[in-house]
Amino acid sequence: MSDLVLHHYATSPFSEKVRLVLGMKRLSWRSVTVPRIMPKPDVVALTGGYRRTPFMQIGADIYCDSLLICRVIDRLAPEPPLYPRESAGVAELAAQWADSSFFWTAVPYTMQVGAAEMFAGAPPEYLKAFGADRAAMNPSLRRAPPHDGAAALAAYLRRIEAMLADGRRYLLGSAASIADFSAAQSIWFMRRTTAGTATLGAYSAIDAWFKRVAAFGHGESTPLGSADAIALAAGTTGHASTSVHEGTGFSPGDPVTVTASDYAHDEVAGTLAGLDADEVVIARDDARAGHLHVHFPRIGFHVKAAKKEL
Repeated sequence: MSDLVLHHYATSPFSEKVRLVLGMKRLSWRSVTVPRIMPKPDVVALTGGYRRTPFMQIGADIYCDSLLICRVIDRLAPEPPLYPRESAGVAELAAQWADSSFFWTAVPYTMQVGAAEMFAGAPPEYLKAFGADRAAMNPSLRRAPPHDGAAALAAYLRRIEAMLADGRRYLLGSAASIADFSAAQSIWFMRRTTAGTATLGAYSAIDAWFKRVAAFGHGESTPLGSADAIALAAGTTGHASTSVHEGTGFSPGDPVTVTASDYAHDEVAGTLAGLDADEVVIARDDARAGHLHVHFPRIGFHVKAAKKEL
């Protein structure tokens, strides 16, 4: 399914989550490497201001946030299912915990104890720019002191180890689910550092489970330049089917803004093209990328009527 374009970078945890899902589905896809920090002019041309990584492109449809990206991939390639019947509902709840509580414990702690290793050789000006970029994305974040982070991380790892103690292959049973990929991204990130790998050494069941998840690989990717991705969008006519459901408080064509509720609160403005219980879609025009539909999951994003110009 080479019409899938993933915009990502190699060290992004949420990108690794999606890459592993693509591997589980045995899909082919095109790979656009995006900058780790702002400015991101080619990203903004496609997303309208959404700056988080990754996002996925199918022609002139842009899908933001890994929650929605994974749902779209599963819809396009239903087998093997990412949301198995045996763990329906529970898998999504576990994934939400892994994407939030577990992620915001494991990744910041790994950055604290492994920063010197992860940024070895980086010039001081880049380190300063990276720190400023991440602070701007989440100015209210209160990073836990390392001893508190270590305590919370150990508690979470013990819980995951306990889930796997009965010999099950995956977190929720015999079949891999979205919960596995959401949790695996943070383990993958920890394993990028010596300190993180040492921490994980005490958890043999997690180690065996992670190796099973990692064995799915990333599918088959071919590189694509960001300018080519923009040209692809500009040359595409038509979009995925959308509708605005009744009772949402909005109508098709309403000017709106969409903003993430947790961090990176960059507004994306456009006219409403779709809104239901799972997804919000806005239409927008870009001088280079043409007429786009930008999709967001309904959970985790605020939809507001745009202020009218006087």
